[in-house]
Amino acid sequence: MTFTKIACVADVTPKAQAALKAIAKHHDITEITKRRMSAQVVVVLGGDGFMLQTLHKYMKMRLPFYGINCGSVGFLMNEYGLDDLLARINRSRATTLYPLHMYARRSNGKISQELAFNEVSLFRHGRQASKIRVSIDHVVRLKELICDGILVATPAGSTAYNFSAGGPIIPLGANVISLTPLVPFRPRRWRGALLSHNASVNFTILEHHKRPVNAVADFTEIQDVTDVIISEQRKSGVNLLFDPEHNLEERIIKEQFTY
Repeated sequence: MTFTKIACVADVTPKAQAALKAIAKHHDITEITKRRMSAQVVVVLGGDGFMLQTLHKYMKMRLPFYGINCGSVGFLMNEYGLDDLLARINRSRATTLYPLHMYARRSNGKISQELAFNEVSLFRHGRQASKIRVSIDHVVRLKELICDGILVATPAGSTAYNFSAGGPIIPLGANVISLTPLVPFRPRRWRGALLSHNASVNFTILEHHKRPVNAVADFTEIQDVTDVIISEQRKSGVNLLFDPEHNLEERIIKEQFTY
């Protein structure tokens, strides 16, 4: 399909707002609505954090997203440039990202469900280390992990916090997710695991009254959880558009050879 109707969303930073004004001078910007003649693609001006916020906000519209980096890292974005914008968008290639679904039960019995395109992370919420039982597909793999926390990362998120925490970088087509501990104390030699993208990961918080734990799905934090179940959500995939010479798969491969 040829994209002719674009919507634009911009972060509050000066660079993103200036880019929005520049685009508006040369293009008719369409609103994001459910109407038949509304936008065909969403142009996102900002950094990776703003892209994640935009994906969460508009993913139900089933529109593709084309990011222009107005932030710092911009791993999910294309390089900054406003010339021939429509031509760039129409030359771009789509990459589908599938989020993780987090089902979290709190100590008061309340249930929260959130999606994460990068990772779901658990963190201790106090001075004492957390104790977490780890089960994969209903099989207990670690009876007691003593740590600051643990995370599950998607391939797209594997280069972010996961990599900083010592987890592996995962190619997009690998069909695996990363399970990575955060400052593990016991067992000392456990460095995490790679799991099938179909796996169901269950974290049970041990001694949760004494050692409280919070869960975070991308940027949404749920406090004082007792059980967290994580699985991939295939029905909620979104398409990100990338310039052919700077696609996400190439970036992930290139990141593994950066020193």
